[in-house]
Amino acid sequence: MSVLFKGIDHVQLAAPESCETEARKFYGDILGLHEISKPENLKASGGCWFQFGAQEIHIGVQSDFLPATKAHPGLLVEGLETYRNSLVEKGIQVKEDTPINGRSRFFVSDPFGNRIEFLEYHE
Repeated sequence: MSVLFKGIDHVQLAAPESCETEARKFYGDILGLHEISKPENLKASGGCWFQFGAQEIHIGVQSDFLPATKAHPGLLVEGLETYRNSLVEKGIQVKEDTPINGRSRFFVSDPFGNRIEFLEYHE
């Protein structure tokens, strides 16, 4: 049997209980992602979902939450420097890391300590 992998549908990031207000402020208001409705049968578990291009970021509640400080989603953007400047203006701390040839990148942490990478490829 063979399978054809077509892409990533979503990335799940964990957060502590009662995280929804902070998650909506950070992922929606600050990062500018569009919140989408969770399926009705999953709403009781808490958390919230956001759209990023054709993919989704799911913020899920974890009772024994520990932030992902190394593992992270890498979100591809266009206009990385402008986006970086807008995040800094909103008080978000931008962190640099080892450069990678052919791309610019930076990292931020969400309010729960999860690491998120933003990157842009160069031609």
